[in-house]
Amino acid sequence: MSIASDLIRGNTDTIILANLLVEDSYGYKINKAINEKTNHYYELKEATLYTAFKRLEESGCITSYWGDEKGGARRRYYAITPLGKETYRMRKKGWETAKQIIDKLISDGGEQQ
Repeated sequence: MSIASDLIRGNTDTIILANLLVEDSYGYKINKAINEKTNHYYELKEATLYTAFKRLEESGCITSYWGDEKGGARRRYYAITPLGKETYRMRKKGWETAKQIIDKLISDGGEQQ
């Protein structure tokens, strides 16, 4: 089964914000979590992920800082802001409404029995 990339692509920011609600994180770890949560059906392209980080940071939904890794590569961490939490709640509510509408519109899909 393939996941409709267009549906997910339109919700990339919301998906990232949902991950940051749990804990501050960095790009690779967020992408790995997305991949695991979808049973390896979906993975964000690196360019898409970092473009979303930039967009979310510019809008004030997240902030970033450099982590203090010992003995490893230095990582840029992202943290959700109060505005990001509110944005997440609004977008999640919007998704739930859209899902209900789409479910109604495609229910039975006109299939002949």
